[in-house]
Amino acid sequence: MILRVKVKPNSRTSLLIREADGSWRAQLRAPPVDGKANAELIALIAAHFGCRKADVAIKSGASGRMKLVRVNS
Repeated sequence: MILRVKVKPNSRTSLLIREADGSWRAQLRAPPVDGKANAELIALIAAHFGCRKADVAIKSGASGRMKLVRVNS
């Protein structure tokens, strides 16, 4: 499945929330430096859907706030 995720780095807590329009919002504690926020996003999505981190990949938007994330479950 493909998820449309809006990312907000440097938050107080790490959360993954489903929006009313079907997209997702991820609040991440990690800063957007050296891929730390992307790594935390992958771990957060894998934990939420109960799959391995290797099954989650950022399809597009790796350097922006809007990302398309592929989840193989």
